[in-house]
Amino acid sequence: MAKTKHESPHILAYIMEIDKAIRNGEYPNAASMNKKMGWTISRSTFLRYMEILKDTYNAPAEYDFRKNGYYYTDNTYFIQQMMLNEGELLTLSTILPMLDQYKNTPLEEAFRNLMQKLIEMLPDSISVDSSLINNEVHFISDPITKLEDGVFESVLKATKLHRTLQLEYKTAESSDYEKRSFDPYHIICQKGSWYVLGYSHSSAAIRLYAMPRIRKCVITETHFSIPEDFNLEQHIDPQMGVWRTDGETYRIEIEFAPKLKTFVSERNWHKDQTLKENPDGSVYLSFNTNQLNQTAAWILSFAGNAKVINPPQLKEQIKKAAQKLLEE
Repeated sequence: MAKTKHESPHILAYIMEIDKAIRNGEYPNAASMNKKMGWTISRSTFLRYMEILKDTYNAPAEYDFRKNGYYYTDNTYFIQQMMLNEGELLTLSTILPMLDQYKNTPLEEAFRNLMQKLIEMLPDSISVDSSLINNEVHFISDPITKLEDGVFESVLKATKLHRTLQLEYKTAESSDYEKRSFDPYHIICQKGSWYVLGYSHSSAAIRLYAMPRIRKCVITETHFSIPEDFNLEQHIDPQMGVWRTDGETYRIEIEFAPKLKTFVSERNWHKDQTLKENPDGSVYLSFNTNQLNQTAAWILSFAGNAKVINPPQLKEQIKKAAQKLLEE
């Protein structure tokens, strides 16, 4: 018999419940399922669902006349319930390259295992044009940082358990590691690089540690509590970055050259942005952030096609950075 594709989620809900009842050894029929589930399906409708179950999903179902219901001749059978259409499979295939940002962390293996399970759950009868799942979609990311084995696992576990870490850490400016005690509050991934925000005992202040600069990371038995007044957004800006904030929020105002009008206007740069086109074709953009240094670096990436209007502190940073480039 030629297989027919049945996509109605309403029918599928019935079939899944019937399959469950068979696997539970209940020997279901129309009457018993109506009583159990509160359905009102007829015997002929129930038999049609059984045909779909056997024909489309290759269920080894047989009728037991003595028990007046269905059973599986193979007790290991179950419906592979993950049924994806072609568009969903395409979406799944484009997600795989994004896993690069999770390299060197346990999340990489976990996500790949999850993807493999999704693929294994697809019915054997599904076939997809191989041209859909290939290398035609690429994601260009920043260079991936390397982590010492065990660092990510220890930081993640300590963050969840609220346990102090003993570790060795070196700053970006230093080549020497120093022993530190650190209470991890929150893990952050920025452009493929992993950071942990928390309380540094040596600094007696909230600090952001780059995980690639952590080594010999050990979870202690010491428990800590995150202060009630801790506010993550006082320390980072998810849209602009995570580094070197003095806690102050600035209103950023930028004017982009007319030739960047389309490029700037078609993007959402910040969650609270104000964006408008000026009469001369230039584009005005404003938003609030506590990441002055990160914003300065971003503006410099436009190579002179973005002019800072406010705040004065940002204008001064841009000016000094430009002068330093000319000097070198």
